[in-house]
Amino acid sequence: MATISLKNIKKSFGAVEVIHDVSLDVEDGEFLALVGPSGCGKSTLLRMLAGLEEVTAGDIMIGGERVNDLSPRERNIAMVFQSYALYPHMTVRQNMSFNLRLSRTPKAEQEKRVNEAARMLGLENLLDRKPANLSGGQRQRVAMGRAVVRHPEVFLFDEPLSNLDAKLRVQMRAEIKALHQKVRTTSVYVTHDQIEAMTLADRIVVLNGGIIEQVGRPLDLYRQPANLFVAGFIGSPAMNFIDAKISEKDGAVIGHCIDGNDVILPAPYGEHAGREVTLGFRPEDFALGEGSIRGSVAMVEPTGAQTLVSVATTGAKEPFLAVVDAASEYDVDQAVAAHIAPEKVHVFDRKTGRRL
Repeated sequence: MATISLKNIKKSFGAVEVIHDVSLDVEDGEFLALVGPSGCGKSTLLRMLAGLEEVTAGDIMIGGERVNDLSPRERNIAMVFQSYALYPHMTVRQNMSFNLRLSRTPKAEQEKRVNEAARMLGLENLLDRKPANLSGGQRQRVAMGRAVVRHPEVFLFDEPLSNLDAKLRVQMRAEIKALHQKVRTTSVYVTHDQIEAMTLADRIVVLNGGIIEQVGRPLDLYRQPANLFVAGFIGSPAMNFIDAKISEKDGAVIGHCIDGNDVILPAPYGEHAGREVTLGFRPEDFALGEGSIRGSVAMVEPTGAQTLVSVATTGAKEPFLAVVDAASEYDVDQAVAAHIAPEKVHVFDRKTGRRL
């Protein structure tokens, strides 16, 4: 296992700079997820860490050693790709032992490592099959096994579950987490799926346009997003937003919203009276039934255990989403009232997008 340190990393393709002075430390044995929309630079950052892309400026340290000039093989890392990249003419056993054969590992050691990885990943009965006779989930496990047998210092995952269906993604997510809990190898995981990141990672790095927006534990990012981008990206369903102006009324601090509704804010926000802000609140905190917020039901989406209710208010750019119990019944165009507890409201400066 090893620590990872990225120091003032920059990456340009010609005149276009895609990674802007990124610095980041990964602890020994930590599982770190890089998330962000397409084109944010997360895969480029991972490929530089792997040695598949050259660094334009800055230093990459693995285990305290600068590795900028080392080849991928010399970095003692193992990478699991979005595509399984298995050799179709080889059996599972041969695919998993391929790199060990290239490095001339003794045959007895090869067999020992392959059997250990097969037990860990539930592949014991599949070792003599070829990839064509495996399901998508089984092929991804073989790809993971090929990485595990190398006993690397660092695991790198580049959107490994993107090609799987929803059920298999949930299953493989659990298997990746179980694998990390067993081997405790330092891991960096790239995904655009923030649910994957939240369920797997010890910490999450949110990237946007080649810069780091926020780094933190999953629930810290969920509860205390640093800015509007993180607030809108982390959480499913996404956070509701509305523009407002902070004022004081009858001894209370309120956010007077563009739709005419008032939202009560915690008292400390009184120091920002007169400031134009954007208010955010999670769908599960938008409580329908009673309250000062008035609107009408625009859409009802049953999901099983819960129901999503879209509430339109006059003047708001988009309907607000509420998560309600599945037993609750609402009809389209039904008038509703709603309430948001003051401590559940997130307040962001409208110009900078930063959290107040």
